[in-house]
Amino acid sequence: MALQAERQHFSKRLREALRRASAADGTAAIAREFNLRYQGQPVTAQAVGKWLAGRALPSQDKIRALSLWLDVSPHWLRFGDGESKAAPVVRQATATYRVDPQWPAKKYEALSEAHKKMVVEVLLALLKLEGKG
Repeated sequence: MALQAERQHFSKRLREALRRASAADGTAAIAREFNLRYQGQPVTAQAVGKWLAGRALPSQDKIRALSLWLDVSPHWLRFGDGESKAAPVVRQATATYRVDPQWPAKKYEALSEAHKKMVVEVLLALLKLEGKG
């Protein structure tokens, strides 16, 4: 299959998966939500726009992150083969934590002041709950 056709087919499956997952609308919102779940370098709204327009394909690690977020099979998302629904995966609780200890600080610093305040308030509320147990 020609690369252009592969990109177009991927784009169609990505838009379908985003719709099914009731994911954010707009390239900036999708990029933001993706970056919250992805351990590598953040993607831009322009990159997401290229994925959605069929002008580019994400790398395999990004496809895995997209498939986990959107609850679809990575193979289906990339190639269109097999079932679109992801197979159930059993994960340990620690599997969702980032390996890079600087990741939370970097993400926090990227937030607006209003969102930083919200994060602090949530953390304080959680710490109060922990203290009661």
